[in-house]
Amino acid sequence: MTTIQWYPGHMNKARNQLEDKLGLIDVLVEVLDSRIPASSRNPMIEKLVGSKPHIIILNKADLADPVLTKKWTEKLNQPNKYILALDSLHNTNMQKLIALIKKAAAEKTRKLEARGASNPTIRIALAGIPNCGKSTIINRLVGHNVAEVGNKPGVTKGQRWLKTSSNIQVLDTPGILWPKFSDEEVGYKLAALGAIKDSIFHADDVALFVLKNFRAHYLKNLIRFSKLSSSAITEMTDPDLLLAMTEKYGMRDDYDRFSLYMLQRLRKGALGRITLDRP
Repeated sequence: MTTIQWYPGHMNKARNQLEDKLGLIDVLVEVLDSRIPASSRNPMIEKLVGSKPHIIILNKADLADPVLTKKWTEKLNQPNKYILALDSLHNTNMQKLIALIKKAAAEKTRKLEARGASNPTIRIALAGIPNCGKSTIINRLVGHNVAEVGNKPGVTKGQRWLKTSSNIQVLDTPGILWPKFSDEEVGYKLAALGAIKDSIFHADDVALFVLKNFRAHYLKNLIRFSKLSSSAITEMTDPDLLLAMTEKYGMRDDYDRFSLYMLQRLRKGALGRITLDRP
């Protein structure tokens, strides 16, 4: 398998802009993909946030393995951090998020009120990798579609402040990836779940990586999606299995086409509720 590396210039610019605006922010909200909580964590964010209140959202929780989401919630829970599993697409737990933002900013709010401020505004920034659901969360907070949403990376291009009805101002930022993946598996997981443009990697390499993971942890899901028997899957190598599935889905020997199709179905939850990172 080839190593996946991708770091477009606009992401470097976004990191610098976020760093410049941190002095204006009361709370940093980091949005993770709950199916890859470790792989979707940007180490730069941890350095940027410093001692500021830090909310970590495990987004797309409706697509993730619920048992592992609970374990990740426990693992990520640390002092000065607030963890929330969220299904922003279906507007689940958004009121909990608003309450959590106000809780995280309570100390700052008390100081402003002590100086005479009435119902002071809380300023937050949403940050995370591409295609983790930031724009959907922003639209839920604001109450209408102000942030463009797309099931692909790179939809948000610039930064802007947005107002909500809850006395919260939101800084929307483009998705930030990091310059180098220290573990090549991180690159494959990001590619599998759509954080990296499909044109950057070979779909069959990523599909083979997914098949290996499903063999180890989600065999029942694989049997159901592959339309093959358990014994047939056990006897095949991963490349043979990929070809057999390609034929089963009527794509003859076009395994590149099927690989991309499988990844697209994976991202939408058609292969079941799965988590590729294990705590």
